[in-house]
This record gives sequence, C-alpha cells and structure tokens, in this order.
Amino acid sequence: MANGNFVSLFLDHANYQRTGHNGVSFARYVGAFHLLAPGHVMQQTLILLKPDAVQRHLIGSILQRFELKGLRLAALKLVQADRELAEKHYAVHKGKPFYESLLSFLTSGPAVAMVWEGREAVAVCRNLMGPTDGAKAGPGTIRGDHAISVQNNLIHGSDSPENAVSEIALWFDSRELVTYAAADSSWIG
Repeated sequence: MANGNFVSLFLDHANYQRTGHNGVSFARYVGAFHLLAPGHVMQQTLILLKPDAVQRHLIGSILQRFELKGLRLAALKLVQADRELAEKHYAVHKGKPFYESLLSFLTSGPAVAMVWEGREAVAVCRNLMGPTDGAKAGPGTIRGDHAISVQNNLIHGSDSPENAVSEIALWFDSRELVTYAAADSSWIG
C-alpha cells in the first residue's frame, strides 16, 4: 500500500473511532471507500428512489443521470420498506412533527435502493438531486425538474460519507454490493 494511501486509511480509522458509527464495523466502514491516489477517495453512497418516483415511472430517467455523470452502480433492488426499516432510516428525525408522515410516505409503496460509487460520490449525488424542497431546487437537478414538494421529493441520498456507511448497511447486506472494473473508468477520472 502506498504511503499516501496508508495515511488516508489511518485518518479514516481515526475518524471512525471518533464518530462511533453505531456498531458498523471498521471493515465495513473502510469497505465504503476505495483508496486512490493520495488525496482522492472513491466513495459509496446510498440513493433511494422514494415511492413517488416509482409510482410516477421516473426510475429509468433518474438512474440515467447517475450513469451519465460517471458514477458506477454497485447495488440495486426494489424494496417495500416496512415500518421498522423506515424507523431506522429516519431515526435522526424521531420526535420531529413530520416524523410520522415520513414513515407513512416511505412505507406507502415500493422504493428503489441503490448504491452508487465514484470520486466524491456523496457530494456528486447530492448536487444531482438538488435541495430537499423541490420548489426551491434549480432546473437541471432531479428535484428541480420533477418535484415541487418537500416530502414527496422523489429521492434520498446520504448526506455524508459516514452516514452513507450506516445507511448502506441498513438497506443492503455486504454480499449484495458488487465490485467490478467499469470499462470506461479511465475516461471518467
């Protein structure tokens, strides 16, 4: 392992120990990152197409945006979330006035769970999605082009690399994540 990669791995381990990660093992934590040249980290992130995206037949057009950006799909499945999964996913919002409506919405129909990876995948995906409120999201973003609601906003994406690790572990078993070398990876950067 190159010295720069060792330093990155060491810093990731220090950050992991500091943040705790709610029982996610360090091997699982590091599994969400691929070490590249020093200073560059290949991240994984969770993307959920919520029930409104599924019901409105937007799966293909939304998925295409991530592919065209150059991200690599590592996992994909159609899921009918039950209340227990929804509660775990939205645990950070427990006690807030909109918590119950979030749970009802996520469990109202099937959702598409995906893991995308690439350089700075969390930030890249969040930029593609646009702000939470579809009415305030700019044109060219997923929400800006297809949503006008705060709650029925089509899509969820992890908001940090650390949350991506725990969210991926919540929605996917490690055996469901597929690693492969994309033929166009040298052209994307």
